[in-house]
Parts: sequence; structure tokens; C-alpha cells
Amino acid sequence: MRAVYYNEFGSTNVLKVGQLDIPEIKEGEVLVKIKAAAINPVDAAVREGHLKNFIPYQFPVIPGWDVAGVIEERGFGARRFAAGDEVYAYARRPMVHYGTFAEYIVLPESYLALRPKNLSFEETAGIPLVGLTAYQSLFDAGKLQQGQTVLILGASGGVGSLGIQLAKAKGAHIMGVASEKNHAYMKKLGASETINYKGVNIGEAVKNIVSAGVDLIFDCASGETLHQSLSALKPAGKLVSILNHGEHLDKNINFQYVFVEPNATELAQLCKLAEEGKLHVPVKQKYSLDNAVEAFKQIETHHTTGKVVIVP
Repeated sequence: MRAVYYNEFGSTNVLKVGQLDIPEIKEGEVLVKIKAAAINPVDAAVREGHLKNFIPYQFPVIPGWDVAGVIEERGFGARRFAAGDEVYAYARRPMVHYGTFAEYIVLPESYLALRPKNLSFEETAGIPLVGLTAYQSLFDAGKLQQGQTVLILGASGGVGSLGIQLAKAKGAHIMGVASEKNHAYMKKLGASETINYKGVNIGEAVKNIVSAGVDLIFDCASGETLHQSLSALKPAGKLVSILNHGEHLDKNINFQYVFVEPNATELAQLCKLAEEGKLHVPVKQKYSLDNAVEAFKQIETHHTTGKVVIVP
């Protein structure tokens, strides 16, 4: 199969495109022909070696954790899907080795869910990582309920924009923090109020709108944005972050760090929401395997609204 891969950590200069063997299909696994694979900022962080002490790895590494494709073969005991079924997955295995920037991937069938029928493969590929991250942060960790107020920091980014849509589907009151140019976008997704992180104290701005404060802060930005917002958290409120591990935080804050895990049941929930028209994933740009370097350069600007997708 053709694949993007690297044999050492580093800049985009380490990326190669060439032929690699299709992985062996083991018990309970399926071979997926990849139709689209979204690229995320974490893919650049992994390539640069920032997670090498956190997640085991084996070279060559094929990057990519988001996938939409078609079941081509099934291993022994893999019977949840039939050949030809269209599926999607968050494809992070315990070992960073075989990713999604390739023509094929082998995954445990337990990672997979049927994909939303009303979305393209490219749009579908944009859901798993950001969708599961937002879902697990808001609902598994944050226990967000209908009628509660959530403050989403970095709300116009990939995870934040899915967070707005999921919180809206739950019936929560949503306050989104991002630069002013993204306020109309956040309102379109379902934010009740928008706050510019520049030139104001975020905590004060929030309490001017909801004097009692918020039930949940979902942090997709960290840094000064996070620390300013803490004064707006209710005493019994919860802080969930995908960036901060708890450093420099008051120990009395009810805090949880989230690093997304594969979850086919939650992917099925996201599929249902998408098919009900409650999840939208704008695809900003598509790249071929040969142009993967350009896809990485785009995602590394950290100013991407919408998804960047690689199409084998």
C-alpha cells in the first residue's frame, strides 16, 4: 500500500511517501480501505516527538488517527461488520505505528462504527478525534446536563466547534470564547453568547452575562485564557481540560484532564446526531498522500477553521 511515514521524529522534512506492507489481519480485526483521513494538530505533535514518553511507538510511523472507509476483509471472529460496510473510527492504537495516512489500515472491529450516511467520507473523517474528545470532555468527565451553562475556551477550533454543537444538542446554555472574527461562526454552530479573549478579562465578561457563573468550563485553549476564566466557575462547578494536566491550578477546583480514547458506542451516538442534522463538519481543504507535507503545514498554523483531510 502507499502510505505517508517517517523513520525518525522531526519537522515535516522527515515525512516520506512510498510503499509499505499492509499489516497482517489478526483475530477480531478488519482491513479498512481508507477513503479519507483527517489531520489534527496532535499528528504534528506526535511527529515532532512530543508524545514519545507518553505513548509507545515503533518506526516506521504512519501518522493519522482519524479515518473513514470501507470494510474490505475480516479476521477470525470479526463479525460486527460485513465487507462493503462504510465505517469510521478514531484509530489510535496503544502503539503509535500504523496510522491512517495510507491506502489501508487494520483495526480491531471494536474501534469502528457505521458512518453517517448523510455526510461525505471527507466530512465523516473529520468527526472521530474532535467529536470523541468533545463528547468525553462534556459528558463523561463534565457530566453536562440540559439547562446548565458551559463556557468553552478555544470554541472555534476543531474540538471546540464540535463541543458547541454537542452542548446545543444536549440543551445547554453555551458561551464560546475565541477571537472576534470567529464569533459569527460560533453563533451559527449554536453558541448563546460569544466572548473575545483579547482586551477583556474573560471571567469578568462571563459574570457580566451570567452573574452566578458557569457549571462547566471546557478548556481547549489553556494559558492566560484559562486562568482568567476560573473566576467565573461556580463553587460546585467542574473544569475539564484537554491541554492542562492540572499545573498551576487551585487544588480545590474540581478538575479533570481528558485524553481521548477510542469508543465505538460514542461514535454511534455522534453518527446519530450527524444524521439528525445536529453535527456539521466543514472541510476546509483536501490533500493527496503526495501532498501530506502541505497538509501538515496547514494544520501547524493553528489557525484552521474546519477540517483538513487527506484523501488517498
